[in-house]
Amino acid sequence: MTQPSRKQISVAPMMAYTDRHCRHLHRLASPSAKLFTEMVTTGAVLNGPRERLLAFHPAEHPVAVQLGGNDPRALADCARIAANAGFDEINLNVGCPSSRVQEGRIGACLMAEPDLVADGYSAMVAACSVEVTVKCRLGIDDQTSDDFLDTFVGTLAAAGCRTFYVHARIALLNGLSPAQNRSVPPLQYHRVFALKERWPALNIVLNGGLDAVEQIQEVCRQCDGAMIGRAAYSNPLLLNALHVADHGTGALSAFELYDAYCAYVRDELDHGTPLANMTRHMLGLFSGMPGARQFRRSLSDAGRLKQEGAALLDSARQSVARHAA
Repeated sequence: MTQPSRKQISVAPMMAYTDRHCRHLHRLASPSAKLFTEMVTTGAVLNGPRERLLAFHPAEHPVAVQLGGNDPRALADCARIAANAGFDEINLNVGCPSSRVQEGRIGACLMAEPDLVADGYSAMVAACSVEVTVKCRLGIDDQTSDDFLDTFVGTLAAAGCRTFYVHARIALLNGLSPAQNRSVPPLQYHRVFALKERWPALNIVLNGGLDAVEQIQEVCRQCDGAMIGRAAYSNPLLLNALHVADHGTGALSAFELYDAYCAYVRDELDHGTPLANMTRHMLGLFSGMPGARQFRRSLSDAGRLKQEGAALLDSARQSVARHAA
């Protein structure tokens, strides 16, 4: 049996996924994982529905907000706002390959402008007292060498950055969609491990394609942590398995996690949160179990969600429970 990692496990920021309801489910699955918001742009924080965008439940700690932006002054203002809102960490997105994000000159394209990123980082650090970190790729387009990566990391390290979440792929900014950029460029874990060897004083956290406990523990032996994305979303029990492996606490069943999350859902319903906003995050809970398809179908039916409300939570559970009896 492999030994526990005792390194930080994080759930990656994922647009349209890691909202506050998703994060609450993940916190129930793992008391120890670090949770991240979806990326929020500086423009949205400064000019949009700030309270909604930065809302989180106290149980979510430790929780980080991920910001997207390039203007040092705007980043500093947003860092101050996020720190005052109670976030434990502020992460700067230098890894998103979306063409829409590129049009705003944010995300992965900023890897080609390390001095600008460093200016933004320094402004954020000066504006708040919580840790500021960076999430990036191995490279972009034809700028994929270790020298390019070291220049980026070194410039940020000189500005004081000590923690880098590194998606173990390059980003191809022209011709690939964000989804393709999560699968077409090959994973290169060895390059992240080598980055850690070259920069031993920095905290290097590997992200990309992680989906099994032993695989993640092996990554944690060679880096300072692991960041899990789609696998945590599609199977929240993976987070529980990692917490159990690292901390020796009792494992949760899918039913126990479901029941705990439903208590939260019912409370949110009393505060006017639409049921569909919350049920979509639990669809992977019973994957592979008899009745799982009916469970997913029930909680994905907009008509039934609206008509039956909280009662549907019990009937959906029963579609799986009757097979487990």
